[in-house]
Amino acid sequence: MTPPPLNSLSWTLFPLHGAAAFAPHAAAWDALQSRVAGLPFLESAFLTPLLSVFGSGRERLALLGDPKAPRAAAIVAPAGNGQWTTFQPSQLPLGAWLSPAGEPLEPLAAGLLRALPFPALALGLTQLDSLFHPRAADGPRWRGQDYIDTAWVDLAGDFDSYWEARGKNLRQNLRKQQKKLDSAGTVTRIECLIHPEDVAQALTDYGRLEASGWKGQEGTAIAPGHPQYEFYRAMLEAFARDGRARLYQYWFDDAVVAMDLCIESGGKIVILKTAYDEAHKAVSPSTLMRQVQFQQLFDAAAAGGPLRRIEFYGKVMEWHTRWTADARPIYHATLYRWGWVPALKRLLRGGDAAASPSASPAAAPSTTLSTTPSAGDPAPPDTPAAPARADVQGAPQ
Repeated sequence: MTPPPLNSLSWTLFPLHGAAAFAPHAAAWDALQSRVAGLPFLESAFLTPLLSVFGSGRERLALLGDPKAPRAAAIVAPAGNGQWTTFQPSQLPLGAWLSPAGEPLEPLAAGLLRALPFPALALGLTQLDSLFHPRAADGPRWRGQDYIDTAWVDLAGDFDSYWEARGKNLRQNLRKQQKKLDSAGTVTRIECLIHPEDVAQALTDYGRLEASGWKGQEGTAIAPGHPQYEFYRAMLEAFARDGRARLYQYWFDDAVVAMDLCIESGGKIVILKTAYDEAHKAVSPSTLMRQVQFQQLFDAAAAGGPLRRIEFYGKVMEWHTRWTADARPIYHATLYRWGWVPALKRLLRGGDAAASPSASPAAAPSTTLSTTPSAGDPAPPDTPAAPARADVQGAPQ
């Protein structure tokens, strides 16, 4: 029997006054997520602690069709002035939206907008991955807006071939840095922590690395008692219990000098956060770590392991371009209840020339990187504001 088309189904809303209210729907959410995305940070194991720590209690779970077997789903929250937006704390790489890859988003968003409490004038879908949702052209009620490009590395072939394809400068610089360390008698090693009992100490070590840089100066480094620490500890322990957390540590003698916090699912490993000790910046500890880390991942894939892709899910920086030439757009989109709403917004802002986004043709699913990454706009003018991902993916040297 052919299932009914998605645009013929109705959305059902469930209040999420706390993270516990998400629990009865977690299995249905995860089953849909595994079918349409296969991304670890869109699983309930990630979203539940995120709601617990960063939720306002005003969020709503939206399920399309049978709530026990939804065909699409989202977590949305009011954003003021009649606007709603997908749940988007800075720790979440993509907005909390699930729908089949390639399925047009505008009809789905239109149905959800009608289901939201009045007066819902606009619905913002934040940080959409063009890999799953190619960007549609703008229309009278639908607007897209550039956000960032994100990079990835396919674990295809052997590491030696991958490494030879990297820039000559990267290979030479790492040889020089390693030679400096060898001459100084510094012993380097990498360690991958995977057990729940490792998480608390690993986050303490990670927070120390963050505190050595600008996050320490601003007081935003991870530390016990900080909301981010509570979230990352609960989330990483949950993934570790399932054997899907990897906390990479790179050591100079008896000191941790660089770390990556990673989770995995569906053949993908996602590097959520990275940090290094500013005191050792001159010898590029995070770059040295990544060379060994990537070699291990390539070797495991060549031996038949399940991982097939490394995803960065952060704004393309210069250091990303040393590791890959591939990137694709992540964008925001907004659907308005009526076509005159965006026109009125532009009028109030002083005219079309000042605020009207240009019509956007469907974006290609991927691009080739230049060494100068394009700038993303964390709060596009026609999209309910979403926080920039300043918390995720540091900027290694």
